[in-house]
Amino acid sequence: MLTLVVFLLCTASSWVSAADKGGAAGPRLNNDQLYKFSYSTEVLVDRSRGSKEGSAGYRISSDVDVNLVWRDPSSKDDQLIQLAISNVKIDPASHRPEKKNVLHGSTAESVLGKTKLAALTKPFFVHLKNGKAKAFYSYRAEPAVIKNLKRGLASLLQVQLKTGKVIENDVSGRCTVEYKAVKGQVTRTKILDTCRTAETGFTTHSQVLGVSKKSISVTVFTLEDGFIRSAVAEETHSLAVNARRSTAAKVVSRQTLTLVGTEAGPVEAAGKDVAGVVKSIDAKLAAVGIQAEKVKSQCKGCPSLFEHWQAQQKQLEPASLSKATAPRSFLGLIQSIRKASKDEILKVLKSASKTSLPQVVDAVTSSQTAASLDAMLEFLNFTDVKGVVLQERFLYACGFASHPNERMLQALLDISKGKIASADIKESVVIIMGALVHKLCQKGGCDLPMVVQVKRLILDGPDSTQVESEVQMYLLALKNSMLPEAIPIFTKYAESEVGAYNTIALTALQRYDVKLITDEVKQTVNRVYHQNRRIYEKNVRAAAADVILSSNPSYTEVKNLLLSIGDLPHEMNKYMLSKIQDILRFQLPASKVIQQAMRDMISHNYDRFAKVGSSSAFSGFMAQSADVTSTYSLDILYSGSGILRRSNMNIYGASNGAMLHGLQVAIEAQGLESLIAATPDEGEEDLESFAGMSALLFDVQLRPVTFFKGYSDLMSKMFSMTGEPMNVVKGLILLTDHSEVIQLQSGLKASAEFQGGLAIDISGGMEISLWYRESKTSVNNRGAMVVTGNVTVDMDFMRAGVEVSFETEAALDFITTVQFSEYPFLVCMQMDKTTFPYSEFLTKYESLSSGKSVVSHRSKKQLLPGSEFPLHQENSNMCKKVFD
Repeated sequence: MLTLVVFLLCTASSWVSAADKGGAAGPRLNNDQLYKFSYSTEVLVDRSRGSKEGSAGYRISSDVDVNLVWRDPSSKDDQLIQLAISNVKIDPASHRPEKKNVLHGSTAESVLGKTKLAALTKPFFVHLKNGKAKAFYSYRAEPAVIKNLKRGLASLLQVQLKTGKVIENDVSGRCTVEYKAVKGQVTRTKILDTCRTAETGFTTHSQVLGVSKKSISVTVFTLEDGFIRSAVAEETHSLAVNARRSTAAKVVSRQTLTLVGTEAGPVEAAGKDVAGVVKSIDAKLAAVGIQAEKVKSQCKGCPSLFEHWQAQQKQLEPASLSKATAPRSFLGLIQSIRKASKDEILKVLKSASKTSLPQVVDAVTSSQTAASLDAMLEFLNFTDVKGVVLQERFLYACGFASHPNERMLQALLDISKGKIASADIKESVVIIMGALVHKLCQKGGCDLPMVVQVKRLILDGPDSTQVESEVQMYLLALKNSMLPEAIPIFTKYAESEVGAYNTIALTALQRYDVKLITDEVKQTVNRVYHQNRRIYEKNVRAAAADVILSSNPSYTEVKNLLLSIGDLPHEMNKYMLSKIQDILRFQLPASKVIQQAMRDMISHNYDRFAKVGSSSAFSGFMAQSADVTSTYSLDILYSGSGILRRSNMNIYGASNGAMLHGLQVAIEAQGLESLIAATPDEGEEDLESFAGMSALLFDVQLRPVTFFKGYSDLMSKMFSMTGEPMNVVKGLILLTDHSEVIQLQSGLKASAEFQGGLAIDISGGMEISLWYRESKTSVNNRGAMVVTGNVTVDMDFMRAGVEVSFETEAALDFITTVQFSEYPFLVCMQMDKTTFPYSEFLTKYESLSSGKSVVSHRSKKQLLPGSEFPLHQENSNMCKKVFD
């Protein structure tokens, strides 16, 4: 009998009884026992590949006492646990000299302050049921950052003893967690991509210009008799700019909880349920939730928006736009604007000089906050024709917006319905609305009420008016929108009797995914190219050929294209030959079916492939790296008289299977044969004299620019030509825009901000000399780019962060010189990249609320040689003759 009593007593005093040890869902605590742990949590920030001087960051270490307060008599896995932190220490995360140690001579009290330290050391409670945290009890009045640290510790006690995948709530949010249990050890892997938190960020819609993130969180529990002996957690978040992955930063969070020993502790409290027991301990205790709460960080000593603007305004003057200081100041100004009120923003807009104001408009619009949009709408007066420059800069910045919302689209719709003094601005408003529809649809917002309304407006637009400029406006808006519903509209207008409609419709169809190009669309485009129903202009037929060759052409389609060569106008023959040869040389998707069709000697023979002319098509690589591949293409089509008909320059960027149409500059001219008493080509006899330029920038079609229209306008421009190029687009663009709050399991928060800014100036011109029988077209691209990545852990009382960045300045010129004094005329194309600087920077910083700080800088600078991009050998031979 005595033996039986002793056995029962021993069983009752153990953590887990032998009978249900295997059935325990989570760790069980003993009554009357105090568990003493050592605990540390550290956070480190650095560039992704690390650095010699070590990471920025800090470590908080302490003792933790844990004891059972109450257990449900009917369930041993339903427990209320008390935790108490003591002996708090704060140290650097990595060893560093005294001069570089921001914490040298500091104590936990001097860093935290008495109030926060007292709050941190106040006991708190966790309700664990089957190893899961059901409730977290603390004091509402405690600072959020302190409660979050406690939540981080409480979350470390959450563990299940069986293998499986579950959804858990902890300090990181609501996450899917995978457990793997092996004898004496449990590994918990948190699938961070699944975590749902209250704080959401935003990112750039373009993958090429965007930011990639890799995250991992693993906790290893060592168990003894079903209770935690130690828990070691490590969590890493790495962020990198897709276009240049060396511009990357990471944050690492570690937690270590180790059982040091046990001693006699308080007895279990009596009570029917958890809520009643907690209330009996302290009525001020409240269930405040296990998920982290927002921490409002206050920047002490930070300049106001106006002060920031005053310090940076010189860098945003037009003379500085080709330097990297301009986009860097632009990004800094955006960060400041995003924290400012409408009145603060208006103060800057009203105080800016006339020359710097367009750049301020770029920054304010790109900020994309409710206050910045309100400020712009109040500042701009669309009924005033004098404000055209600022109005267009506002609209273009909306078009390039990284994360537009319904309200921005609503604002543009309201503007379009109101009085607009400039016809050009009216067109730009509608065209940019199309770009916003595309971006909102990309984010899954195609069914939002405002998007639906604008979709209907632009889809119905082309057939709602007979005014040619308005039809073009709606077609360009649809081209920007990339709506599948617009494909039938483009198919219809591809066969229109107006050449401008044909060109817009066909170039729009070329932008769609090949899967959306139906047989009906292909039949229409083939009819245009082969002129089955009517005669078309050469540039329209060339655009149709581009659509056919880029839309997974069939053997029959390709064979018919090859058979047409020889029956086309002279320059069209040469253009098509050059296009086919370029596809084969560059191994574009259509190359295989072209090779197959060329085995037939009827379609591939000397007579067809020996046609002379000056038109050409050529593609090449601008840059190739592990991160991004950049390609260019140059297509030139001339009239039979030697005058430019169409010049099309494209630059693409590709990264991880994603494609970005970075730049397209198309110059078109028509009806100029009368200047040199030449005969127009078939189908172009009655064309009005015209020359203009169209630009597509970062997948956004901009409003075309007209050099001249009509014979009288042409002659006036001929006699007033200065040779200076006409500006197509100029300004500051926010290319990369990624912002997020990373909730760490330790309870700390990291904020990640990646921005890329571009100062750009694209201009183009066309000169014709009747005396020398020579024409020259030029496309000049000037730009400076800065990309910065900033990861910061801000605890209110202490801050640590890292900034990685790079900057460059570049110029790219494309010049075409044509001498048409004889046939075949001489054509020389030049595409030059100037020598340009490239710099990388690394900055780490740590600071205390007292104002004490440590900052370290590293940089790497180099000068990259310029070059002339290679074109075909025939071009090189012609250039020698032109410049001899």
